[in-house]
This record gives sequence, structure tokens and C-alpha cells, in this order.
Amino acid sequence: MQAEPLTASWKPPQAQLEQDPKEAREARRRKGKVGRLVGAYGWRVYALPVLVVITVLVAFNTATEPAPPETNSASQAADGGAGQGGDSALSEQPAAPRDLNIPTAELPTGGGFTPGGSMAYHVVPVPNDGVSGKEAGSGGKLYHYTIEVENGIDPASYAGDDAFASAVERTLSDVRSWIGTGKVKLQRVGADYPDVDFRVSLTTPDTAKRPDVCGFSIPFPTSCYSRSFDHRVVINLARWVRGAMAFTDLGLYRQYAINHEVGHALGKSHVGCQENGALAPVMMQQTFGVSNNYVAQLNAVDQYNSKAVPADGKTCVPNAWPVLQFGDTAPAG
Repeated sequence: MQAEPLTASWKPPQAQLEQDPKEAREARRRKGKVGRLVGAYGWRVYALPVLVVITVLVAFNTATEPAPPETNSASQAADGGAGQGGDSALSEQPAAPRDLNIPTAELPTGGGFTPGGSMAYHVVPVPNDGVSGKEAGSGGKLYHYTIEVENGIDPASYAGDDAFASAVERTLSDVRSWIGTGKVKLQRVGADYPDVDFRVSLTTPDTAKRPDVCGFSIPFPTSCYSRSFDHRVVINLARWVRGAMAFTDLGLYRQYAINHEVGHALGKSHVGCQENGALAPVMMQQTFGVSNNYVAQLNAVDQYNSKAVPADGKTCVPNAWPVLQFGDTAPAG
């Protein structure tokens, strides 16, 4: 059987014959618009809607994605290497006033420091003859003291022995310090001096918290005076580098720490804030704070200081000096 030649049918499909004339016209109109757009813009007609959808999705994800955590540069400095010593470390201390009625015993962020040393010390030589410095004060008992640094401390954290010794001697020779009371004279001496009353000693935190030194009943870095540890005024390196929350001035805090701990060597005891809003007594534990309520709370676990500060709601202003002006003695203890 001979096959018939293939030809295209001239008859439209049955579906088209049965379609409503109005719908057919509308279909031809839409097809005509699409054809004209394709003819004018080519593949871009199909790409544009896709790009719009992608753009909307990216914008939505960007708006809803959590922001990355902020980086605390001060905390990085604390975790990584030694910071700058001396007064340049003031930049690590916030300049704005702090709320003094909240817990303030935590160590502030700041420069790095050596956590532990050898528990052996070297005496920083006295300039000039190396035996003794100038006597400071005009009346009362004369006390001789050395300035010492624990072996094993990285000097970069405190700007070196001479910087530490200079800060200590300047503070104790100031008329606002204990010599201003007229009851005390102080003289720095060298390693070979035969009669030393106390030793102002820069000490690592690990050594300071030993039970036979400052102890650890209060779980925050602290300085102290230890009669049994060779009459040592222990200046905690962590506090020397970073200060205390109640103080916005690191230099002022260092002066406070020296005067407070030397006060113990001179027989003074802890006291609380005496008058609300007044300058704090130098023998108040300002390293922990100047709010009586908060300091009393910390002292509750300390058998030696549990009754030193009353929880009476008084809050003082940080103060570094036992004598505010010459002849005007603050309630030091």
C-alpha cells in the first residue's frame, strides 16, 4: 500500500474551534505582547524577574542576619601580651564617672601582667649613694623602708623598677601622705641598710593570694600588709597595672594603694565611709569600692574585717590621701 504524502492539516484543533471568541482574542493579545517584548529585549525579558527575586532574597537575609559581636580591644590587650606601664596605662581606664553604689571589686580590663613570680625579691637601689634617700617629714617616729620587686615579673607591664620606685617614693614624700600628719617621718633605704621597718613590694597576684601573704577569703586581686612575710607592704601587680573600678584615674589609684597599705604598716586598721558623699578615708578598702553596703557584704566572709565597715548605706568619693591639705587630716582610721 502506497503511503499518502504527509501534509499539514488546515483544520484547527477541536479545542480551538470550541473556544470562546472573546477568550481567543484575549489570548492572541497576550501572546502578541510577549512576542513584542521578546523581540525587543531577547533573553533579558526572562532574566529580569529572576534578578528581582534574587535581590529581594539577599536584602531579606541581610536584614535578618544577626550582627557580628563587638570586639573589646581592652579585653584583647588583657589577654594578649604586656601593656604599657606608668601613667600611659591611664588610657585603659574609662574616663566617665562610675556608679559607686554597685559591685566594684572586679579587676578592670587593661594591660597584661605576669600572674606568678618566684616569691623572692630584689631591692631597687637608692639613687646616689645607694644607702639611703632623703628623710621626709618633720615630726614623729622615723620609719625606714625599702622598695622591692618580686623576681620573675616582666618589667614591660610596670615600666621597670625605677618607674615603680619613683612612684612609691614620690607618694610617701608628699605632704598629703602620712608625713603630713606630723606624726611620721619616712626614709627610703637600700638593700644593705641594717634596720628596715617595712618593704614596699610589687608582687604578682599568685604570690599575693597565698594564705601566708594576703590570703584569698575575698576572691578578687588585693594588696595587703603582711607582718609575717618579712614586714612586706604587698602591692598587687594586677592592681598596679589595671587599678580598681571605683577609680577613673590609674595614677590616683596607685597613690591610694601605696598610702593604704603603708597605713597598715604604721598600725592603721580598716574603716568605712564616715560621711555620705565625702572623700573616702584612705584606710577604707577602696580597691573593692566606696559603698559601705557593698564593702560590708564582701567583708562578711573575712574574719579579720567582718565588723570593720557598717552596712549603713553611706557612699564616699574615692580618695588617695590621708591628709587632704596640709594640716587637714582625713579620717584615715
